[in-house]
Amino acid sequence: MTIDEAATELARMYHQGIPNREQALSVHLCGITFATQLDGMPLKELATRAGIPVNYATEIRKGMNLARYVETKKAEA
Repeated sequence: MTIDEAATELARMYHQGIPNREQALSVHLCGITFATQLDGMPLKELATRAGIPVNYATEIRKGMNLARYVETKKAEA
């Protein structure tokens, strides 16, 4: 995954969280889902390219760290 592909996915997930005010949750989930692909990427630059505040780089890292301990599941409708 390139940084531009990651930025596109991060932006999509961030904006998906806006209606329920779950942007941080969505950024954590992005970090969990793509932890291995994001490893080694400059996270501040990733946030900038995604068009979200640069301080979300910390939230991406939190998700990446959580990836070792959690599994994602489908949201119930």
